Amino acid sequence: MVQVATYGSSATTRPRSSSRRSSRGRGSARSSVEKTILGVPERFMKPRLVLIAVVVILTCFGFLMVYSASSITSLTSETLGNDPAYFLKRQLMFAALGTAAAALIASKDYHLWSKRLVLVIWGFTILLLLLIFLPFAGSDAYGATRWIAIGPFSLQPSEFAKITIILVAANLAERYYDEQTMTFQEFVKQLAVFVGVPLVLILLQPDKGSTLIIAATLIVMSYLAGMDRRWILLVLGVGAVGVLVLSLKDDYSRARIITMLNPWSDPTGSGYQLIQGFYAFGSGGLLGVGLGMSKQKYSYLPMAYNDFIFAVVGEELGLMGTLGVLAAFAVLVWAGFRIARYAPDMCGRLIAAGCTSLIIIQLLVNVCGVLGIMPLSGKPVPFISYGGSTIMSCLMLVGMIVSVSNHSALPETVHDRSRQSWQFAADERDDAGAAPPGASGFSLVGTPTPRYSRPREGTSSGLRMVDGGGEASRQARPSSRGKKARYERGRIDLGPNATERLRGRGSGRGDGGRGRN
Repeated sequence: MVQVATYGSSATTRPRSSSRRSSRGRGSARSSVEKTILGVPERFMKPRLVLIAVVVILTCFGFLMVYSASSITSLTSETLGNDPAYFLKRQLMFAALGTAAAALIASKDYHLWSKRLVLVIWGFTILLLLLIFLPFAGSDAYGATRWIAIGPFSLQPSEFAKITIILVAANLAERYYDEQTMTFQEFVKQLAVFVGVPLVLILLQPDKGSTLIIAATLIVMSYLAGMDRRWILLVLGVGAVGVLVLSLKDDYSRARIITMLNPWSDPTGSGYQLIQGFYAFGSGGLLGVGLGMSKQKYSYLPMAYNDFIFAVVGEELGLMGTLGVLAAFAVLVWAGFRIARYAPDMCGRLIAAGCTSLIIIQLLVNVCGVLGIMPLSGKPVPFISYGGSTIMSCLMLVGMIVSVSNHSALPETVHDRSRQSWQFAADERDDAGAAPPGASGFSLVGTPTPRYSRPREGTSSGLRMVDGGGEASRQARPSSRGKKARYERGRIDLGPNATERLRGRGSGRGDGGRGRN
């Protein structure tokens, strides 16, 4: 599908302009929609609309589940004002901020973020990551994550550092693999500085969950960029050994591994939360106990509205509800990678694929942790779990994907170059040679050019777009019926209708004049 500019005849020189003026209002009302949706090739617009729709659905579903999972906790807490909608109101506020940030990101060319402003974004991210180590700004949360306390709010810099690392990695990969403007040594050095430094700062918080998610995303981006598979396997091996060492280094991480293997070894201690999550899934069965009817949220399941909201979904909506959530994320993955496939350059492909991969990897880390397949990491479900930093960063990731889609275009073809030679007929332009105002379309069916006035072979200057049909052509047709064709305003009268021309001028079936005009 190719987008072409369309032109029409002048509204002041054609008798049919009155009908065009009557529909101009409707045309102007549709112009914005046609430009935004109908004028975009299907390969770009379809995944974009699917992505936006599924994100809206997941976010609204998240509002519902956050209210359901947190209403009892906030209602019974005097600190929270005994307000059952306390967490929902905050989630709505953070989602509004994230939507505004996503709209700003999507409206700009992704090259602005990944090339021209990437150093500024990287520097600001490093500053935020360093602030959490200062005593007046840092605050511990649940022994696993470091935050920046800003009044009544808490900001988790590692959530926004994910976006920065994706932008930097996509920029470096394009410069090395596609543009080939740097050597391997330069690529490794810049990768160590611009990607390694923020990863180390995140790991030192400590936030091993975010480090694992970002590292897995970088592996996906490396594969898509064309890195040698031997290097990828080497990095995977070293990373797995590093994660194992870090997990066994301290008591807190070792306890999580033991809890994953056997939560009933300490059912009232480290295994309590995981066991209560199992009870929630078991109570839900196939169709669930009903929306809002969870029993585990009555102070049995800690952090039911955050880390373990997927267990509440399983209890209230059953197996079908959890599979529905996973299906929605599968559609999001399809749309994100479809956008990456048609991105105009490697940087766009890696940004779209990286943002999509990060969202789905974070989902899998949470789901696998809640199911006891891997150690708990404290990472929330994207778009669904409560968390200001999480919902904002996830929406910003979606805005980045949409930015790639908005600035994707079809490659120029030979037909596009041919259309550039089209021109208006002499009587279709004004005295200044400009296109007629109010033009809304063009027609290739119009007053024919007589053979004697057509350009000779080899002297054609391109396709001429002229007006055709309509009232003017009907007025130019002779009214009298004669056997002899004649010219009037350049049109040949071939008879009143096509049937008479095909049957011939005679009155009988055996007329020898059949087929003659």
